[in-house]
Amino acid sequence: MKERIIALAKACGADVVGFAPASRFAKDDPVFRILPQTKTVIGLAFRVLRGAYRGIEEGSTFYQYTTMGVENMEETVMPMALLRVANLLEEEGFVALPQRRHQQIVSGEEDTSPEMVHQRIYRGKKKEVQMDFLAAAVTCGLGERGLHNALLTEDFGPMVRYCFLLTNAALSPDEIPPTSLCDRCGKCVAACPGKAIDATGRVDPWQCAVYYKGANGTRNPFLPKDAFATREDRLALLAGEARLSPQSAKEILEEPNAYPHVSHSYESSLCGRACDVACYVHLEERGVLKKRFKSPFRKRPEWKLDLDFFQKEEE
Repeated sequence: MKERIIALAKACGADVVGFAPASRFAKDDPVFRILPQTKTVIGLAFRVLRGAYRGIEEGSTFYQYTTMGVENMEETVMPMALLRVANLLEEEGFVALPQRRHQQIVSGEEDTSPEMVHQRIYRGKKKEVQMDFLAAAVTCGLGERGLHNALLTEDFGPMVRYCFLLTNAALSPDEIPPTSLCDRCGKCVAACPGKAIDATGRVDPWQCAVYYKGANGTRNPFLPKDAFATREDRLALLAGEARLSPQSAKEILEEPNAYPHVSHSYESSLCGRACDVACYVHLEERGVLKKRFKSPFRKRPEWKLDLDFFQKEEE
């Protein structure tokens, strides 16, 4: 059964498949609130095409990462794989409950999901139980936790997305591989255009949301000269130096967008996942990724726009 699941999952686009027994999860883990009879958690990880990041890396096209690397993965590729594998398990008489992120629903009144359009998030929904996706991915042996709280895989580094199946089928577990990828170099921290990651790797989701959407003027060619004109901290915001509270972040996120979001309420990433890209470049330079390409991802120094464009408006 396990071999059939792996073969089907990979035929549906999964690149890494891992199995964790229920015994690896604490008794109060959300897994058991979702499906109390869980015996195995099956993790599926899917590569995000390296090419999907190239447009932002080159400064030439920005829409493709979000449409092909986020929206189509989360709304088409991954759900279809989950359904196909769940069908296989149910055909054999087992329960199979697919689990994919639902970023529009958050439990806290002040929580947010940087990938989602701020106004489309439903907050304070504590009864909608959701897994700890990153912890489950590590527990299933899909990869290790990076400094910036990304899943790092041996082949693709942080350029992956992942989902799960909970089942009452008892399947042989995979080992959790030893950590070997993240050397805590801090390049992910330094790369964030809004300094949303601190030195310990803690990510401020509101700070992240604002700069994911493109508040840094040196990295967003779509901002008009009068962007954020009513804000006293305008230049600090454009330089990525402003420190934002949830309230000030909401105000910025509610201003007219200089670039459109995509159809399923995913915010377009104008930062291009700078933290993940910096991590990937570092892993590639170290030669620790098993998947090799004919040329390095980073071919030239990163491009940067001049803040004088906005300062002249101030005058």
